[in-house]
Amino acid sequence: MPAVVTYVVGALEVTLVGAGAMLLWRQVLSPAARADAPDPALAPADRPTVDVFMFLFLVLTASFTGSLLAVQVSGLARLGAGSEAAMIVNGAGAQLGMLAGAALFRLRVEHRAFVPRPLSPAVLRDGFLTFLISLPVIVVTGSLWEQSLKLLGLPVHKQDLVSWFANAGSPWLLAGMISLAVLVAPVAEEFVFRAGLFRLLRGRVPRAVALFLPATVFAALHVNWPTLQGLVSFAPLLALAVVLSLAYERTGRIGTVIFAHACFNLNTILVIFSGLDP
Repeated sequence: MPAVVTYVVGALEVTLVGAGAMLLWRQVLSPAARADAPDPALAPADRPTVDVFMFLFLVLTASFTGSLLAVQVSGLARLGAGSEAAMIVNGAGAQLGMLAGAALFRLRVEHRAFVPRPLSPAVLRDGFLTFLISLPVIVVTGSLWEQSLKLLGLPVHKQDLVSWFANAGSPWLLAGMISLAVLVAPVAEEFVFRAGLFRLLRGRVPRAVALFLPATVFAALHVNWPTLQGLVSFAPLLALAVVLSLAYERTGRIGTVIFAHACFNLNTILVIFSGLDP
């Protein structure tokens, strides 16, 4: 990548983080913002506790089934589990399976329509502002977490997907990875972790548990625990998940956090391709 592109993207990142820091202060942390904070638009869950376990069962079962079917139907099973293409297909199947499990829960258990709504200008605006506000939180959390890992002698290698994006040899494979990261993953993960787990736990358990339990699971799923690959991303992703849950609680609109999540993933891809350290 030409050095000028790296410098331009670096300047853009500094601008985004700075803008996010100002928004974080003005809209969240300042005394005026705390005094004028609106009541949460998201209503507490009114489902029985057993529905939490039903939701988890449906999502996990559908995710496993989706990943298995995706690899088998695509014919990539013969390439082996270590094939990048097979891993991408497996990931897409798992994400779509998670979404199918969440949809089935909403339709069959909650008896609610699962019809995507168009992203209105207000949703897009709030989603982008949420993305900006998350950036300084993620940068500070990530820096402190990485230094802590180094002090403990633990690895600080990035997620496997980071190297895949940086070294993708096929344009089709690259297009598939970008689509998975920007289109599929934000929708599936927000319906599972925010509109699913966080919403069902909120009002049933202490608020801190409702915020941090789904966020911890979300972040943990992005780490390869046998090798600790991606451990450096655990705390920043946990921070992102908490910010997204707070935004969902405040707005009551899942589209807001889906768009914020998509912006974050797209920004990460841009940083990777520019040669900056993500």
